[in-house]
Parts: sequence; C-alpha cells; structure tokens
Amino acid sequence: MKTIIWTITLICICSASTFSQQLRVNESQRYLETNQGKPFLWIGDTAWELFHKLNREEAVEYLENRAAKGFSVIQAVVLAENDGLRTPNSYGDVPLIDLDPAQPNEAYFKHVDFIVNKAEELGLVIGMLPTWGDKIESANPGAGPEVFTIENAAIFGAFLGERYKNKPVVWILGGDRNVLNKQVYQIWNSMAGGLKKGDGGNHLMTFHPRGGSHSAYFFHNAEWLDFNMYQSGHGSKYINVYDYANYLMLLHPQKPFVDGEPAYEDIAIKFWKHMDFSKYSEKRVPTGVLDTDGLIENRSHFKDGFFSDYDIRVHAYWNFLSGACGYTYGNNAIWQMQKKGGEIAIPCLYDWRESMDRPGAFDMMHLREIMEERFYNLVPDQSFVYGITPKGENYIAAAGSTDKSFAMIYLAKGQPVKVVMNKLKGNVQASWFNPRNGELQQIGNFSSEGIKTFTPSSSGENNDWLLLLETK
Repeated sequence: MKTIIWTITLICICSASTFSQQLRVNESQRYLETNQGKPFLWIGDTAWELFHKLNREEAVEYLENRAAKGFSVIQAVVLAENDGLRTPNSYGDVPLIDLDPAQPNEAYFKHVDFIVNKAEELGLVIGMLPTWGDKIESANPGAGPEVFTIENAAIFGAFLGERYKNKPVVWILGGDRNVLNKQVYQIWNSMAGGLKKGDGGNHLMTFHPRGGSHSAYFFHNAEWLDFNMYQSGHGSKYINVYDYANYLMLLHPQKPFVDGEPAYEDIAIKFWKHMDFSKYSEKRVPTGVLDTDGLIENRSHFKDGFFSDYDIRVHAYWNFLSGACGYTYGNNAIWQMQKKGGEIAIPCLYDWRESMDRPGAFDMMHLREIMEERFYNLVPDQSFVYGITPKGENYIAAAGSTDKSFAMIYLAKGQPVKVVMNKLKGNVQASWFNPRNGELQQIGNFSSEGIKTFTPSSSGENNDWLLLLETK
C-alpha cells in the first residue's frame, strides 16, 4: 500500500506543470484532456469549505493527503455555504467588503491564492465555485444573504477570471441550486461571461445543480458550458446514476459529463428527514444525538443508516462504465471541514482530519489505478452482458473499448455474469479486479466465442468486483 501511494504522489507532483497548461475537451467530446493532449481523469474530492474553514497549515495537510491518494480535482467554494459572507476565515477575513461582490477583500483572496498555488504545486486542479447558490435567489434558501445581481455577477466573475487565469482551475457555477427564474438564469450567464472576460477563455466551465438534477436541463446549449455535471445526491443506496449518463449521451451537441456530487461517505441517508434546519448547529438534532465534541454518538437517530465506502464504489464504477469522464468523491466531514466542537451543518461521525483516511478515499486510489489508462477509451455497452440486466442493486454495468481490445463489467454484489465473448476478437485474458484493495487476479485465457459465465470468489453487499477482459 505504501509503495502505491508514493508512486501516485510522485506522478501528481511531476504533472503539476502540465495541469498549469489548462484543460480542454477532447475532440471526441467524451472526456477532458490537457492542452498537450493527455487524457485527464477527473477523480474529485468535495471540499466546499476549504477556503473558508482551514488555515494554511491545515490546507497543506489536506491537499498533500489528497494528492497522495490520487485525487486530481479539489472542488471548493469561494463564497462558502456555511455563512461564508459574514463568518470570517481562519485569519479573520471575510471575502467581500460590505457584502458587495464588486468589492472583493484582498486579504481573504490572498488565502485563496495560497491554497490554489499549493494545489498547483501538488498537481491538483481546483474545481472552483465562485459562490454557493444561496447567494442568489433560489427555491432552497440558505445562510445567504442573496447579494448577486446581473451587473455585479459580471464584475465578480471578471475579478476571479483575471486573478486565476494562469492557474489550474475549472469553473463550476451553480452551487447546489437549480435555476429558479429568468433573472437567476441571467445572473449565472452574466457571471460566466465575466469569468471568460477575465481569464480570456482559458478555463473549462460547468454548472453544479441541486440533487437529482443536471446542468444540461438549464444550460446545455449555453456557449460557456463546456461539460455537464449532475448531482446524483444522498437520497438512497444504489442510485441509478446510469440514467443520468444515458440521457446526457443522447444530447446534441455531445458534451462530456461528471457526477459532481454523489452520495458522501459517512453521511446519513436522507439526512434531512432527521434534522430541523430551522435551527442552528447542534440544535438541528435532539439532545443526546451528539457527544461533547459535536460528533454523532447515537447513530440510531438516523434511521436510514449511513453511506459507506461500498456505496462510494458502486456509484463510482457505475458512473465510469456508463460513460462519465469523471467522478467526485465526498465525505460528510470533509465537505464542511468539520472540527471537534465547531459549528455543525450536517452531523458527522468523525472530524475532517480523521475522515481523510476513511476507506472510501483509498478506494479512489484503486479506481485511478484501474481507470487512468483505460477510461478515455471506454464506451458503455450493455450488450456484453447476456440477458436482461435489472436496475437497482443487481444492476450490472458493462463497457468496452473503442478499439475492441478490452471490456470492463462491474458486479455490485459479486453476482455471476454471462458474457457475450464474441464482442471481443482473438484470445481473451480474464482477470478479477478487487475495488476494495486494488488487487488484480488472473482468471485464465478464453476464446472469444459463445457465452461464458464468470463467478467471483465472494458475493453479496460489500463484495463488489470488476471483471476485466483483455485481448492478447
């Protein structure tokens, strides 16, 4: 394990100068690449409160941890969700003077600069959200306040674009909110225009919507939307993420897509059912649910349970084998950078530092290992699987390479699978990839004829397997 982590860290650091050259959409319109033509695998982490909550020493600790695990994108918000306009950062600075987007506070942005520069040094791209969506009118108000107009959105966008025009950044508008009305639509368009004016069009741009939605519904034909993003959300296990992918692949013009917010590791399933958001911090749950550090002590209060590393893997592999060019991991404590004794947005099982090494984060390292040299050549192809594939927990996701040299089939519950072998040509070497530990076990060599049944060594929940078929 240590050798693998060291290798990925070295790759990330050596790649920093490449990422500084910016990203673009590949001519196939299926994935992202550097402007030198190297396919870019989006393995993201959700760190919404990074600029707002962590000091510089903590930010370095976090970013180094993520680089070591093979993450490539860090998604963070400039004007953060948790009262990000009025509650200052670790150095006592708020982002705007007099809550005015046309008057950014230089002291605050020097801290953002530090984090962006450190990310660049480590070979990480910042998926930068200019603002959380509660700073604009929406159907889901938050801490706010709502400060954006069509005019100042353009000014703020131009400020950010100019400041980070030569940095490894991808712009992500939206901030967990859908477009409420024409005025809001124009504000986002105005901000996008400002960003392009400031950075000269150097960076890719997308839109992060509310849970259960996707950017294409609002902006697919917008000139500034380079790739689509959807939020599959936190509502249930075995979310049909492939339905988003199937829909987006049929749109014209075709654009790459990413699941930018799937279910977070360690977050309570349907957490909103068990909380009172009219109250603040620890008062959002009854007395006795949290311990003296503000962490969850009584798990039974959250009657639907919690998402685990297994859920992270299921949604990740289903996404990639359904055509996504990227996947963003999330952990409930890390998105809010929860500290013991600190204010609480959604109650956590662990604090942010403990959560950096949760099992799901290591699973992303294994995901990168198997996908990095293959993802850009993958095309969804359910016809590899013989018979009807039900949706839900027994769904089997299959994809093949564009040159017919390999195929991948993901079994969320380790169920036997019948494979149509003549989809590949020549002799086929079959292997099991274990998404839980990254081990690759050879099964044997087979002819590309007829139908072959493959059965993993274990089955049931938390016993997922990836079948890798390669022609020799």
